[in-house]
Parts: sequence; structure tokens; C-alpha cells
Amino acid sequence: MQQPLFISHYAMINALGRDNQSIKRNLLAGNQSGIVSNDTLLNEGPIFVGAVQGELPTLNDRAIEFQTRNNQLAALAIAQLADPIAELKQQYGAQRIAVIVGTSTSGIAQGEQAMKARHAQGEFPSEYHYQQQEMDNLAQFICSELGLQGIALTLSTACSSSAKAFATAQEMIASGLADAAIVGGVDSLCGMTVNGFSALASTSAGVSNPSSRNRDGINLGEAAALCIVQKQGRVKLLGVGESSDAHHMSAPHPQGEGAAAAMTAALNAASYQASDVDYVNLHGTATPKNDEMEAIAVATVFGKDTPCSSSKGMIGHTLGAAGATEVGLCWLLIGGSDYAPHIWDGQQDESLPAINLVAVGTQHPTKITTCLSNSFAFGGNNVSVLIGL
Repeated sequence: MQQPLFISHYAMINALGRDNQSIKRNLLAGNQSGIVSNDTLLNEGPIFVGAVQGELPTLNDRAIEFQTRNNQLAALAIAQLADPIAELKQQYGAQRIAVIVGTSTSGIAQGEQAMKARHAQGEFPSEYHYQQQEMDNLAQFICSELGLQGIALTLSTACSSSAKAFATAQEMIASGLADAAIVGGVDSLCGMTVNGFSALASTSAGVSNPSSRNRDGINLGEAAALCIVQKQGRVKLLGVGESSDAHHMSAPHPQGEGAAAAMTAALNAASYQASDVDYVNLHGTATPKNDEMEAIAVATVFGKDTPCSSSKGMIGHTLGAAGATEVGLCWLLIGGSDYAPHIWDGQQDESLPAINLVAVGTQHPTKITTCLSNSFAFGGNNVSVLIGL
């Protein structure tokens, strides 16, 4: 029988805050103050995004290829995990700790700034290096910061990237290639994603409104979320379900077949029933097609009573960091009685199956012991992560 794995520590930075205590407090209050108007990212004018506030660590003394906003966000999370990682290195050795993380932007923002400078001045600025944009930059930076020498992978499957990292970490540890893993994801705001999603008519004109009849798209966001997966801890990594319905390059299967398959696979991996789950974190992008198919899928697997909500009206859609960020929000809820609220205008879309969208202040009768988090990506790449006590 496979030894159970645990998520022992979590570090997060997003539009709700820069530490777990602040993030949980603002999450439970339904705080949307981190969704702000930005007039520099979208070519056509201002757009609302989920931005990390405040100064970030300077990386001026690091190798030039590591000097990106993406890695500045990562550095904040790394600092919060420094002590437990040091203990793991002492226990297992630096070669036995894997780094499995996801991103979709890496240092693209630095490339955008460099191109503007090249157009204006005729050459790239001295602070730019093409390796800043490489997807594997994130994993390499984490290894460099923490002195790790084991397997290091960066996954990039769009919005499911850092959720898939949990499955890969499970496989690495089960196969004996690692004894523990740093798992997570980091994505930073940049013009490429904002303008790309705008071109797909997927961005909201205001603050996103998941599940509402008035929903009109997403707010892009930025975040870092890193955790430690190992063989001891409090919260178990119960199961990860993956599917690939490949219905369309950028649209989900309209009946949510891939989403339902991922949720069912996560339950089956843990030998759990749908009735064992206390809360479902929705992918909940507030795009018309995602919310429609996800309501169908959730109703199919869980029925209409299981409490659920989307956090994207408070943090934005953090793309490659979304999976790990939202598993992290579930991790904060485990053992307590408070549900993360669904923040929207309350205008129900009567064309969607009824699911139990919880309001601010909603509590479990005893305590939340099991949560499932959904991440659904372009190309029908679907991941559901089940965690619990």
C-alpha cells in the first residue's frame, strides 16, 4: 500500500495578502480590494486585475536571468518556507527534495519591457537576458535560492499547471525519485496574457462575477503559492484526478465531461464518495462557457447540496499559479468551520443547474475535513485535487 502524503506547509502571496493569516482573513470576509484598475497592461485602455500590493524583494544581487517580477513573487514565498526546507535538507539531503512547479508567464513581462526599450533605443537594455522568459526559470530559481540539487521541473499547461504539479510530485515520491517535494506555482501580470485573453473576448469589463447571469469574463491576477509535500504532516494529499477531453483549443467541453471525469478520478484515487467532500473550490472563471459547464459537472458529481464557491472575484485568475493558490485556500479552511464565500452579484443564471454557492459567513456544522479544488485549462486539460484530514 502506498504511503500517504501530506501538505505540511504552505506559503502564498496574492491579491488577498502576503501571508496566510491576512489571506485567510480577507478570503472569509469576501474582500475584493485587491482587484484594481490597471491602465498599463491592456493596449485598448484600463482593465481590472488581481494585483499583489506593496514592494517586492530586490534580486539585484542574483544572476541576471533570475531578475524578474515572477521570481520576486516566488522569493516572498520561498522566505516563508526557508526553515522547514532546511529541516528537510537535514533529514533527506539536498538531492532528495524535488521542485515541481507551474507557470504560464515566467519572466515574459521583462521581455515586453526589453522590446519597448529596443524599439526606443535600438538595442536591448543591459538588465535583460532571454533566459528570464524561459518556463523552467522558476524551478531553477527555487533550487538556486534553497540550495536544492534534486529533480526540478516547471510545468506549463495553462490554468492547470500548478494543480498538475501535485500529481507529478505524487509520482516522483511514489517511484522513489524523491523523498519530498516543493510544489506550487507562480505567475505575474504581463501584457501578453491580458491582451491575449482580451482578444478571446474572455476578460471582464469590470470585476468578475462568477456564476451570475451577468458574468462577462475574467480578471487576470498574479500570485505565488508554494507548499511542501512529504510523508508526514497534518493535511493529507488524498488524491489528484486528471483528464484531457481535448474538446477545443480554448473552450471547455459544453457538458463538462472532462471536468466531471477529473473530479471523479480524484475521488476514486482516495476511495472517497462525493458525499465525503465538505467543500468544492470552483475553477469559477466567470466566463459564460466555463461557469456553465462547471455547474453541469459539479451537479453531476456532487448534486446540488455540497457547498462550493469561486475565489476569482477576490484574487483574479492567476493562471499557472491558480491550481496551487486555490488548493492553498482550501488548505487554510481545513480543520475550521468557515467556508470561503462565493462573491458575486447574487443574480442567478436560471439556465445553469442549481449548485450550493455559499455566502459570506456560511459555516460547516462541525468542521471542514475534506476539500476538492478544480483547475480547468485550455485544450481540455483538467485537474482536481482532493485534500483533507
